[in-house]
Parts: sequence; structure tokens; C-alpha cells
Amino acid sequence: MAEIKTKKNDGDVMAFINALPEERKRADALAIIEMMRKATGHEPVMWGTAIVGFDQYHYKYDSGHEADMCLIGFSPRKQNLTLYITQDFDKYEALLSKLGKHKTSKACIYINKLSDVDTNLLQKLISATYKDEKKKLKK
Repeated sequence: MAEIKTKKNDGDVMAFINALPEERKRADALAIIEMMRKATGHEPVMWGTAIVGFDQYHYKYDSGHEADMCLIGFSPRKQNLTLYITQDFDKYEALLSKLGKHKTSKACIYINKLSDVDTNLLQKLISATYKDEKKKLKK
């Protein structure tokens, strides 16, 4: 089985953010850190080389594969800000429909820049998904 690359590590979150080449991307990343910190009550931690995560959970698939992962997180990628906040976007359609310019996939929301979205609604979305993901873990 291949080794998991996205592991929690002691990488310096601020050094990672400060190394981003674009000022706007750095500012957006700092704003998302504050949103996720507010939603979770946790400090940011590096996961792998490019994901800033908050809180964590352990998963195990029927295949026997298991690992730890951040419960929510984001990555300031070259093309967009990728937020890992839920695998159930259908549940949040009302918020998403008003959010602004974004795309979703199975487990990610993609935003080009924070000015493209309503940051108050994004904070609500992050808080709601985090709360719901925590509830799932308690079941």
C-alpha cells in the first residue's frame, strides 16, 4: 500500500503562507485561517506540504486502509483557494447559492479569490460544515 503523503507535521504554517508569491493569496489565506480558527477553536497545522488543517479525525476504509486527516482545511493553490470542508455540499445548497463565484467537487470548494464571495456567508458555511462533521464523528 502506498504511503500517505498528507500527514500532520510540524511545518511552520506562517512560513508556508508567507512564502506564497502573491500578496492577495497571502491575505486571503490569512483570512481563511481566521475563519477556520473561529469555527473550530483549533490552531492551524500543516498537513503534507500544502494543506493548512484544523482539528483531525481517524478514518478506516473497508479495504483496511486507515489514516488521520484534518477535519477541515484549505490549500492556497496556484489556480484557486481549495477548501476541504465537507463531503455533503447538497446539504448547504441554500448557502452556496448565495455565496458568490465558486465551484465544488465531491469534497472541495474552489474559490479564485475571497473578493469573489460573501465572506460572511463563507464563515457561516465553514462553521456549519465543521459542526456537522464533528457530529458525524460522534455517531
